[in-house]
Amino acid sequence: VQLQASGGGSVQAGGSLRLSCAASGRTLSRRYMGWFRQAPGKERDIVAAIAWYGRDTYYTDSVKGRFTISRDNAKNTFYLQMNSLKPEDTAVYYCAAPMGDSSHYYYSIDPSQYQYWGRGTLVTVSS
Repeated sequence: VQLQASGGGSVQAGGSLRLSCAASGRTLSRRYMGWFRQAPGKERDIVAAIAWYGRDTYYTDSVKGRFTISRDNAKNTFYLQMNSLKPEDTAVYYCAAPMGDSSHYYYSIDPSQYQYWGRGTLVTVSS
């Protein structure tokens, strides 16, 4: 499985970006997916996660109401819509997937439960 994240860039505070993560090599339609981010000097933290059915989602508190995670299983792609961006959102964003299928409602926020990682895409938000 290969994950390719794209859509990062530089925006001013209050702006929006949409990250995409395209999977290849195997269908991930029955797996939960996650977006993580890592700011300079900090650990990699969960941003959002989505179960394979798409109804069950998780957001870290700092992005609730601003970010939306979604997926298109037919395209083997998932997304992170980021609105009202803040300078503290500046980080490298990674998409990730687990090795195996999961229950339709299940997702994990533990990075150790993800075995496949994209290379990351840089998001820079200026004030």
